[in-house]
Amino acid sequence: MALADGGSGRAAGIDLLRALAIVSVMLYHLSSHGVALPPMVELGWMGVDLFFVLSGYLIGWQLLGGYAEGRTPRWRRFLLGRALRILPAYYAVLALYVVLGDQREGGTLQPLWKFLSLTINLYPQWEQGLAYSHAWSLCVEEHFYLLFPALVWLLARRASARTISLLLAGLFGGALLLRGYLWQTQVAAYMDAGDVGQAMQHFISVIYNPTYARLDGLLLGVVLAMLRAFRPHWWQSLQAHNRALLLSAGAIFYLCTQIPLMSLAGATLLFPLVALGCSALLLSVTSPASYLARQRVPGAQTLAVLAYSLYLTHRQIYHWLDTLMPQLAEQSTVLAAAGYFAAALLGAAMLYWLVERPTLDMRRRLLATPQLEHYSAMPQASSSAGPKNS
Repeated sequence: MALADGGSGRAAGIDLLRALAIVSVMLYHLSSHGVALPPMVELGWMGVDLFFVLSGYLIGWQLLGGYAEGRTPRWRRFLLGRALRILPAYYAVLALYVVLGDQREGGTLQPLWKFLSLTINLYPQWEQGLAYSHAWSLCVEEHFYLLFPALVWLLARRASARTISLLLAGLFGGALLLRGYLWQTQVAAYMDAGDVGQAMQHFISVIYNPTYARLDGLLLGVVLAMLRAFRPHWWQSLQAHNRALLLSAGAIFYLCTQIPLMSLAGATLLFPLVALGCSALLLSVTSPASYLARQRVPGAQTLAVLAYSLYLTHRQIYHWLDTLMPQLAEQSTVLAAAGYFAAALLGAAMLYWLVERPTLDMRRRLLATPQLEHYSAMPQASSSAGPKNS
């Protein structure tokens, strides 16, 4: 496919999950534009959590795979690569939002410095506007890119498998307790009073968006990468049950549909459950025994390649289409959805070819220089999670 970054080297299963994630998010946002979509699309917010699991796994494997072989990453190379991957397109779309004025979706922008510093998800000021508010998830990922390498560097020196297990358990348990506390102190009173609007605003501000409350998917993705790197036999044993994993993912997602997001159970348990379902799905579709790992679903690779540009631009494209074709949402569901999706794909393709692809090419050239080689030799020391083949 011409749009592919890596040609035949792309993994069909990973591309399928990226495509599923972006389509879920796009349908979720389309539901607020008057298109008669089935109620299931209201679960499309889970697509962001699938992106988190994918990022945790892929970035975790990129860093931990070398450690498992006695090498240590070049941190400057890693951070430069992440910056060139994420920031050019993100800032290009931010510039578009700035110049659009009253033509932007979501009304006014929150303070520009929050977008520039990638802190829009920390104590957002929704009363100032919702424009480009979906950038919150990019902030979560950028914070992960900064903090995770430092944690890996520290743990690689002395940590044992027991220490890492306790740390992960503490992070998962701590996030669960924190969300429960925030629900009880910041949200529950509004729900009890029947003020759902205020409850939702506080829920998004202190639970749904902030990095400290949304690490479940990223952490579970990292756990998968750790298994692959340091416990390959466990990894292979799990993947050998790819059909059971697929069924388990379906069962977990069904359970998630029975838990209201705006509830104490939703605030505490729903995010780790969704992440667990996404992790089972990832294990299944990347298994060598999986049909989905061997065969490409038509269109999935194109959607996967355009996923980032689609995520950045689709809400503004939807808004423009509402202005240009106000009757579109009143058409049949298939026709209306096809129109919105076609416009979003066109806008994303423009961003991809004008900004994202050139910076990816520049990144490839820069990171190919000897000064920025990916790994260097690591002195012999105990592995952060035990012997690779144990």
